[in-house]
Amino acid sequence: MNNIKSIVLLVILAVGVYVSISSIYTVSEVEQVIITQFGKPVGAPVTSAGLKFKVPFIQNINPIDKRVLEWDGSPSDMPTKDKLYISVDLFARWRITDPLQYFLRLRDERSAQSRLDDILGSETRNAVAKHELIEIIRTTRDRVPLRDVLLTGAQQELDIGALVPIQKGRKLVEQEIFVAAAEKVQVFGIELLDIRFKRINYNQSVRPKIYDRMISERRQIAERFLSEGNGEAARIRGNRVRDLNKIQSEAYRKVEEIRGVADAKATEIYASAYNQSPEAVEFYEFTRTMQAYKDIIAEDTTLVLSTESDLFKFLKGMTPDGDGGSGRRSGGK
Repeated sequence: MNNIKSIVLLVILAVGVYVSISSIYTVSEVEQVIITQFGKPVGAPVTSAGLKFKVPFIQNINPIDKRVLEWDGSPSDMPTKDKLYISVDLFARWRITDPLQYFLRLRDERSAQSRLDDILGSETRNAVAKHELIEIIRTTRDRVPLRDVLLTGAQQELDIGALVPIQKGRKLVEQEIFVAAAEKVQVFGIELLDIRFKRINYNQSVRPKIYDRMISERRQIAERFLSEGNGEAARIRGNRVRDLNKIQSEAYRKVEEIRGVADAKATEIYASAYNQSPEAVEFYEFTRTMQAYKDIIAEDTTLVLSTESDLFKFLKGMTPDGDGGSGRRSGGK
């Protein structure tokens, strides 16, 4: 009999312990709890951390994260206002501010992520479609692009690398998406904290056009430098020819001056010597005539001279007939 009482007492004690344990639960610092009874929420959300009590067996706890959560969308292609397709990758930060509304509409984080995909993706597509590509790419209206110092002149002359004026810029586009999406997710008990473009890539169909434009700009710069180089080379060659002609002209003038002075000096010496005796004058005429023969008579040379010619005077005695008629000298002999 005592054994039966002991067993019953132990069973009652075990049931009491189990019931006590089932009625106790804890709430951590990073979560909040919705208590449901037969699947329906009862009471206010439990948002404070600590040890809590509930009705055992018929009430369940549903923990909900109250930290800042991450939403990372998948890259998707969408058109801009100027009909260019880009791949946009977004990320956002959000948190649950109304756990009861969140639980009633979404239940869990997986459903919330799916709903954020729909809302943020739709608003992003609408914002991108209302703005041109440059508005999505550029950050601010007053940004000054970095330019290569060596290419500054070419860029200014050819208008290469100049930024197209914008009205808003990427930050304001992000703000537009944030404002529109925050209002829509609020009904789910969610507060949207921030949204940013993580990456914007050109679509495969757009990239060749962008690359062709970059190549064209660089070719324009290269052609400009090549043209300038050819012009500078032509200028240097022209200066070289001019300087060479100037040097040759000055050298020729100097040579002629020296030669003139030398000839004058030689003439003066000859005149001084010839005036001393008739024989000297005759010798001078003879040597000068021989020098003239050497300069004007070559192979296959034919001379027709008058008998009164001074040049013929020394050839007269060398003709076969020895008379005073005209003579002919051929073959340079």
